[in-house]
Amino acid sequence: MSLYIGIDLGTSAVKLLLMDENGDIKNVVSRDYPLEFPQPGWSQQAPEDWKKAVFEGIPALLKGFDPEQVAGIGCGGQMHGLVILDSEDRVIRPAILWNDGRTAKQVDYLNNVIGKERLSALTANIAFAGFTAPKILWLRENEPENFAQISKIMLPKDYINYLLTGVHACDYSDASGMLLLDVQHKCWSSEMLDICGVRAEQMPHLFESYDCIGTLRPEAAAQLGLPASVRVAAGAGDNAAAAVGTGVVGDGGCNISLGTSGTVFISSAHFGVDSHNALHAFAHADGGYHLMGCMLSAASCNKWLMEDIFQTTDYNAEQAPITADKLGENHVYFLPYLMGERSPINDTNARGTFIGMTMDTTRADLTQAVLEGVAFAIRDSVEVAKSLGVSIPSSMLCGGGAKSPLWKQIMANVLNIPLHSPVSEQGPGMGGAMLAMVACGAYPDVQTVCSRLVHIRSTMNPTPELAAKYERRYQAFKQIYPACKGLFAELVKE
Repeated sequence: MSLYIGIDLGTSAVKLLLMDENGDIKNVVSRDYPLEFPQPGWSQQAPEDWKKAVFEGIPALLKGFDPEQVAGIGCGGQMHGLVILDSEDRVIRPAILWNDGRTAKQVDYLNNVIGKERLSALTANIAFAGFTAPKILWLRENEPENFAQISKIMLPKDYINYLLTGVHACDYSDASGMLLLDVQHKCWSSEMLDICGVRAEQMPHLFESYDCIGTLRPEAAAQLGLPASVRVAAGAGDNAAAAVGTGVVGDGGCNISLGTSGTVFISSAHFGVDSHNALHAFAHADGGYHLMGCMLSAASCNKWLMEDIFQTTDYNAEQAPITADKLGENHVYFLPYLMGERSPINDTNARGTFIGMTMDTTRADLTQAVLEGVAFAIRDSVEVAKSLGVSIPSSMLCGGGAKSPLWKQIMANVLNIPLHSPVSEQGPGMGGAMLAMVACGAYPDVQTVCSRLVHIRSTMNPTPELAAKYERRYQAFKQIYPACKGLFAELVKE
């Protein structure tokens, strides 16, 4: 039986999995790498660290298995990161990541000079600080010597695919988040390229996520201990790959991810744009489209509170005092905007904020406020989708935060819908492996592989009384950001 490798190229680590065509996960390996924060609000990473993690991780993944059985590789990766290569395909500078906030000036130029309506007509989206196009403009203005060296513009997972195959490729789902793709027609927007001062030949070739972009080049095969015949799928942006891994394909599916970032992902067979561009309108890895709301800090908010503030890694102990009678009763609120925010407020100036603390506020109150604040912010995007007439009767839930039963209970009641957990919570890595199966012909299409391999493990249902309590608290939460918005802008000027 053939084996498939799924790569989840995340922000803090790469997670690799080995899976057979029946969906049985044979092995999982993870390799961490560092993040750089050279200035407040900046976030970047060395692509060489991704390379080292992947090329050391795959041989470790294959220990005890026959590498000759490996048929394909598929990658789901962190979106929007700007990777630039010179004419020798060498990395010019550290990649500017999705959660980097240095491009406020460029975002303002794109949205207010080029204009949101024009951007939406060209790309189905408006500019956000995390998107790739504003990063290119920033680079042109602030690092002209690096900008002049650019031969290829790539995204993080595409750099890994290049190392594997020698092909400069990008799939439509990941390309959708660059603000350079005409999403509706699935081609690079020549006008957007002109606005950013780049040429079509500097962009990678475009593929569907399940397309085979090539096989392993000999040096990569030798280093990984794999046959050169292994096929590499184009792969997908992490959220689209996670949606495949949780079976959210076709029309009307929903997946919520509580990873470093938080996302609401709604799949659709048809192209559609939110008229206010509060949600992203992207291509999906199944060949269709999706709407997506993305918050920059989700599980990372809890990690920050636990590890940086409370100086502990015992998350369960911190959540233990939050008993059932405390839910819906907390007097403390938290705005989860530690890195600014994307969906739906699109405000790089927004900051994390506790409000409502008193002399009797406890550690548990703060922990609960963070879990609830992330849930409320996820609901903000769900409400936008509902305003478009989208029905979301239930959702899949994945990501590191979904491993907490308490957080899952809070989420289900804040959203007031059942939340399903998949049997396998491998997210983008599993989705990547499933895309590789289609690229290798093991399954005819993405919908078929999802229907065969994705199963629900458990469901968290809301309760009417608790959902009503959280409805009242959400209505209060909604008032906090508008009250603070002007102050956030002033504080950034200091």
